[in-house]
Amino acid sequence: MTYRNQPEAIRALVQDDRVHRDIYLSEEIFALEQERFFANTWLYVGHTSQVPNPGDFYSLELAGRPVMMVRQADGNVRVLYNRCAHKGARLVSDECGNTGKFFRCPYHAWTYKLDGAPLAIPLKNGYEGTRLKECESGRGLSELKHVAIYRDFVFARIADEGPEFHEYFGEVLGAIDNMVDRSPEGKLNAAGGVMRNIIHCNWKMYLENINDTVHPMSTHESATQAADALWQGRAADEPKPMAMEQILPFGSGYDFFDKMGGRVFANGHSVLGVNFSIHSNYAQLPDYEAAMREAHGDERAIEILQRSPQNSVLFPSLSVKGSPQAIRVIRPLSANRTLIEAWAFRAAGAPDLLFERAMTYNRLVFSPMSIVAHDDVHLFESIQVGLHAEGNEWVSLHRNFDPGELSQASITTNGTNELLMRNQFRAWAKFMTAGMEQKR
Repeated sequence: MTYRNQPEAIRALVQDDRVHRDIYLSEEIFALEQERFFANTWLYVGHTSQVPNPGDFYSLELAGRPVMMVRQADGNVRVLYNRCAHKGARLVSDECGNTGKFFRCPYHAWTYKLDGAPLAIPLKNGYEGTRLKECESGRGLSELKHVAIYRDFVFARIADEGPEFHEYFGEVLGAIDNMVDRSPEGKLNAAGGVMRNIIHCNWKMYLENINDTVHPMSTHESATQAADALWQGRAADEPKPMAMEQILPFGSGYDFFDKMGGRVFANGHSVLGVNFSIHSNYAQLPDYEAAMREAHGDERAIEILQRSPQNSVLFPSLSVKGSPQAIRVIRPLSANRTLIEAWAFRAAGAPDLLFERAMTYNRLVFSPMSIVAHDDVHLFESIQVGLHAEGNEWVSLHRNFDPGELSQASITTNGTNELLMRNQFRAWAKFMTAGMEQKR
């Protein structure tokens, strides 16, 4: 079956309580996602602390398009396409670095200012009387027109048409506020490098799992049982090593995860753990809490510190943990390959222990060699293979389905409700087909 220019066929892949396997398996669907879905939504680019100085750049692929985040001479941050206006060569090949005061193409030495404006070209006289200045090649590097920087987190929308930034994200931006405000100075810095893992599965499987609270008891049973055995017999008030503090809650039962609660928002966003989470009982730090009260006032400080959601999803590319200060970035590569990036942040004015928690958690849970992530990776890749089996072309999302949810943009629910996943797929269908009828 072909899906190009077939909005109804695409919508039919997402039913009220299940989705069709082509959403995960079809290379045609993935190509359309790159072309349409990721262009129509707001994607996470990076954090401004990754480019602290004028001339600093950070390069990446955004929905298959090469881009670079660049710190300007005036201190602003722009996002440019990493493509020379002449022949199309990438201006920078390194992931990050400093280009100085201008970009110079390694192919024919065309140069550009930091904002992408043309600076100089060799054999300039050869272009006199030509149409160069009248066309795109004479205007310099192309800049992404729709870029938003929120609390130093940089997002971009590729398509010219689509929702504005605050309209698109709405209340879920509070997840970023919660993380940034854990700094008494209101400032985060990406630190400790990035942990990357390529998983041979569709990106939506990983994103679903972020909101799946039922799998830890079975998927991670061996890890939690080993941790329980090591800690058995210790006094309840005995201080735990950081790794124990972070891994033991994974073994909490269904009731714990159900009562943590979740909330969905329009456009696929969600917060899991609106009541509490596995991060809620980390050891207290009195001096830090005093600094937070001084910075934010008692009421706001309590609100920030007591709110530790399990995962907040800024659909479709970013998952945020306020405590520990860590994010995961989802970078789809193909229908069956997904790059996951795990970043940690250092909160300015906060004790080093907070940064250590973020780094330890990333290594413990998100590293492919960790005692947690290898369980998930095995199952993601198993699903990617298993979905090719005949007899059942559908993936169940029936748990706690209520027809009333179809008419509500924002709902608070129990923590094991698959509504958080259904909400993502409904947004997927919406943005995959946005404006498609007009173009037919």
